Amino acid sequence: MERVLSKYENQITIFADYLEEFPDTDELVWILGKQHLLKTEKSKLLSDISARLWFTYRRKFSPIGGTGPSSDAGWGCMLRCGQMMLAQALICRHLGRDWNWEKQKEQPKEYQRILQCFLDRKDCCYSIHQMAQMGVGEGKSIGEWFGPNTVAQVLKKLALFDEWNSLAVYVSMDNTVVIEDIKKMCRTLSLSADTPAERPLESLTASTQSKGPSACCTAWKPLLLIVPLRLGINQINPVYVDAFKECFKMPQSLGALGGKPNNAYYFIGFLGDELIFLDPHTTQTFVDTEENGTVDDQTFHCLQPPQRMNILNLDPSVALGFFCKEEKDFDSWCSLVQKEILKENLRMFELVQKHPSHWPPFVPPAKPEVTTTGAGKLLFRSSLLYELFVYLKVNPLQSHHLQIFSPSP
Repeated sequence: MERVLSKYENQITIFADYLEEFPDTDELVWILGKQHLLKTEKSKLLSDISARLWFTYRRKFSPIGGTGPSSDAGWGCMLRCGQMMLAQALICRHLGRDWNWEKQKEQPKEYQRILQCFLDRKDCCYSIHQMAQMGVGEGKSIGEWFGPNTVAQVLKKLALFDEWNSLAVYVSMDNTVVIEDIKKMCRTLSLSADTPAERPLESLTASTQSKGPSACCTAWKPLLLIVPLRLGINQINPVYVDAFKECFKMPQSLGALGGKPNNAYYFIGFLGDELIFLDPHTTQTFVDTEENGTVDDQTFHCLQPPQRMNILNLDPSVALGFFCKEEKDFDSWCSLVQKEILKENLRMFELVQKHPSHWPPFVPPAKPEVTTTGAGKLLFRSSLLYELFVYLKVNPLQSHHLQIFSPSP
């Protein structure tokens, strides 16, 4: 096994169509919703790119599941790309899109807390350990390569247990984004101090009727929207190229997950017909928190010029990501999609107002409810029973003395 893993040590994938240096051109470069004039703003562009959190293969972390692999080299690239997309959403949520990173400069406490969410430890909510084991529920064995949709589904489930970031994660199905479902999931009620600060809108209707209209107000749970797509059969269909690039121009853009078969990359922008991406295929040593509670972040930012590839060389299986901190951001995104994406005859995806009648009813995901029975056992009444079971396996300290069994009919 060590001999196999050593093959991936310090691996940097190089193909003839991956171009290192930016050309001398007057064209605009788009990075996650921001534009840069390459000729006059090259240093600003490179600074913007290096500020993105860069997650790569790691080695020498604690074995996944206690007896599993201690490195994700060779199989974890799509998981690392999913981490990068989610990390960008958290940066936008807590620090804003215009936040920048400088080497060896003291960073906000929110930045350190975001970084700690992704450390390679079983008790970190978005670690390689959590993602790999939650993938078991998606039919993926630990050490098996993920696709874009699988990573999206795993992030959606893990986010249910992340109270600090409190994200609503929506993963579209059948190339369709449903506005009604997203608003049902993201709209919450903020109440007075004697009630929970945030609950789903429909769950509080009855309890607030007697308190009058001033007792609560509608709030918006920050949205991570992931749109898995298949843009061709064996390669991307050229008819989708313009629409695909338009997504990187949107202020809500979190880029895209994709790449080539068994080689995943995090795409963050484009120059002409070349996609700009961060590459996770470099194996670095596991980094943990230091004695003062901070993380040495030098290896979590790519300080080399980013790689590029022609968009037509992209594998057709991709996942677009968007972040909407407020409802107005989502409404603006919908307008941009209608203007730039839905104008095409062969649409990249659909945006509809109402939940399709032939689909199963939409139920916003929620943490499993726990009920104590007279026998002193815990009874889990939830459609997420299996996901909770996986979560407890990942966090064995929380499963001590628990007996899990199915509710009687």
